[in-house]
Amino acid sequence: MSGDVVDSPDRSVAEHVRRYLATDGRDGHLEGGVPNLVLTVTGRTSGRRYRNALFYGTDADRYVLVASGSAVTATHPSWYRNLAVNPVVEVQVKGDRFTATARTARGAERRRLWALMTTLAPVYLAYEERTPRTIPVVVLERT
Repeated sequence: MSGDVVDSPDRSVAEHVRRYLATDGRDGHLEGGVPNLVLTVTGRTSGRRYRNALFYGTDADRYVLVASGSAVTATHPSWYRNLAVNPVVEVQVKGDRFTATARTARGAERRRLWALMTTLAPVYLAYEERTPRTIPVVVLERT
């Protein structure tokens, strides 16, 4: 991962990303008791690269994310809106850096992966109760 990247405007997330990158995830991979990865997306209008740390789960050799946002809102988080337009993303899991293609899970796959992620991070159930939107579940497949 190279070039200029804009970290999350949330200071705690930006600090988390900084620690994660500086230590190849030794500090930051398990944050909040849940595994985290660093996701870099390309802005849908700006073309700039944006970076966030996010909870993840695994499904075989794929990584699974939940686009809940850090606060419950009626809109999807920016990182999700960006990858919906530009699905090629950069990922770092611990010291492993790679490119992936993102897609939104649908139907039975979404239900299965939602169950996986809510078991891993039950906070998503509370988010689901408090938002009018269907929270997207994202699958990352290494390219």
